[in-house]
Amino acid sequence: MMPSPYPLEEELGMRYYASVTPGIGGRLRSSPEDFVVEELPLPIRDPDGPYLICRLTKTNWELQRAVKEIAKQLGISHRRIAWAGTKDKNAVTTQLISIYDISPEEAGRVHLKDISLEVVGRSQHQLALGGLAGNRFEIVIRDCIPENLSERVQAVTEVASAGIPNYYGLQRFGVVRPVTHVVGESILKGDYEGAVVTYVGQAYPRESEEAQRARTHFAETRDARAALADLPIQMTYERAMLNHIVANPGDYAGALRALPPKLLSLLVSASQSYLFNCALSCRIDAGLSLSQPEVGDRLLFLNGREDIVTARNQKAAELQIRRGRCQIAIFIPGSGPIVSHGRMDEIMQELMQKLDVDAGDFERASRFVETKFAGVLRPVALSTDVEADVSDASVRLRFTLPPGHYATTVCREYMKADPYMMI
Repeated sequence: MMPSPYPLEEELGMRYYASVTPGIGGRLRSSPEDFVVEELPLPIRDPDGPYLICRLTKTNWELQRAVKEIAKQLGISHRRIAWAGTKDKNAVTTQLISIYDISPEEAGRVHLKDISLEVVGRSQHQLALGGLAGNRFEIVIRDCIPENLSERVQAVTEVASAGIPNYYGLQRFGVVRPVTHVVGESILKGDYEGAVVTYVGQAYPRESEEAQRARTHFAETRDARAALADLPIQMTYERAMLNHIVANPGDYAGALRALPPKLLSLLVSASQSYLFNCALSCRIDAGLSLSQPEVGDRLLFLNGREDIVTARNQKAAELQIRRGRCQIAIFIPGSGPIVSHGRMDEIMQELMQKLDVDAGDFERASRFVETKFAGVLRPVALSTDVEADVSDASVRLRFTLPPGHYATTVCREYMKADPYMMI
């Protein structure tokens, strides 16, 4: 393992690389076409239902904004559109969406720049987050360090096949402003004013000076009307919250509910992602392996079955992990009770105590957001067979990942560059 030198990765709990090979540097997303994502959907169940299933291909569109524009052209609420996975903005992405009670002819009348909709069928059920087989990626890293480039790429490719830390990537926390987990933590604590002030008022240096000034002024004054006048017009979510506060002074809880429900739930789950990243780095701090199970480790099998490593089954667990049938996993807490089985559970409880949150906070957040935040297991290691091609100072990577795993987590192992070079 090699520690990351970057303060932002330290801040987000992403403190280690699996490979000790010097990074290739470079930049991701020199153009959206350098980052291509194709969703691998699950089979459509119960065709001929009320949900129209469409294949959405978009270039350089944030998904929530794309859905809102599609809904506007269809003359429907954006809440009638659902999807299985949230894809990157600065990319070319293909995925399925479901639209309630719309005909193929109506969908065919959607015309938006860099967006296409292709009708693929119908279903009795809308798509749900996580309901996909995985994602296939083709990514180009440009302007790499040319010295021994092929050798360094090959060395990291071998490590990626064996397993790297399965961190949640930078985009999970916000690309230009990595604050989603901080907002989520405030919601967990019932500090709705703090959540709004962070979302609207926390400035970051990579924003425009205009945006930084407007955010800072709001954080200092809580003057929503002045912030509306000063914030750039494209900041639609911030403006939705501020409009609510202007109409309902002091109602910060209502301002948060002005956000799309899926976005609001993502803020809280980002705090769970942050806890996982920190716990995974603590596992590495403690010298524990990503592939050799310790007594008390949790196991997650391919079929979803869970188990606990004991002194009696430890050797069998090692064999199952080597055969790829299960992985060591960390339990990410939610609103349910936490039963400690081993060191990783103890580490997670210590992290929650440090943040001053508990299961009751997740239960309150579940009621506020109207989304259940149950505990879930996440594997500690990400392993994938990468096809890598080197051409001059560019590297092309092709690989497939399961749902909820981050392509940028793979890319950072190769690049070992400032995380802002990956946005």
